[in-house]
Amino acid sequence: MPRFLILLASGLLFLAAAAARADDGQVVRIEPMLRQGQLLLDADIDFTLSDELHDAARKGVPLYFTVDLVIEHPRWWWFDETVLADSQTWRIQYNALTRQWRVGASDLSLPATSLDEALDLVRHIRDWPLGDASRFTPDQTYQGRLRLRLDTSRLARPFQVDALNSAAWTLTTPWKDFTFSISAATPRG
Repeated sequence: MPRFLILLASGLLFLAAAAARADDGQVVRIEPMLRQGQLLLDADIDFTLSDELHDAARKGVPLYFTVDLVIEHPRWWWFDETVLADSQTWRIQYNALTRQWRVGASDLSLPATSLDEALDLVRHIRDWPLGDASRFTPDQTYQGRLRLRLDTSRLARPFQVDALNSAAWTLTTPWKDFTFSISAATPRG
């Protein structure tokens, strides 16, 4: 009987963790496009922050959001060929002295009037450059997948410990699959 109760309790904990992860959000739309010989990507991601993350951000703790992207060319005779594996990270931080939100991606930093406006830049990715279109063979089908995650490895050490011990700091969307091809008739220049 005690063994059954332990199994039942662990099963309920597993289901509760899965239900908590289901609220993390999802990638709603992915649209690769070709413009001036470059492959660009637009994506829309739907997610909400927990109250604990809202409070931490309002106190000036920088939040790092990373989008991971993998594009593969399927091969029937061997493992799929990885054509592109890339990621992009945004840092959202509140400065209490200037009372201003900042959103940073690589070398670019933009002001925002609110946390929601700052998060909109992460939720709606536009014109992410993925490289030259010559990397992709025309009329071949490519498979890709994309996800968003809260990158806790970039936080200060005390917050990394909190992230390990709290489900509120584990924001990760499931991978969203998509397929695309570049037409030979599409002008590349």
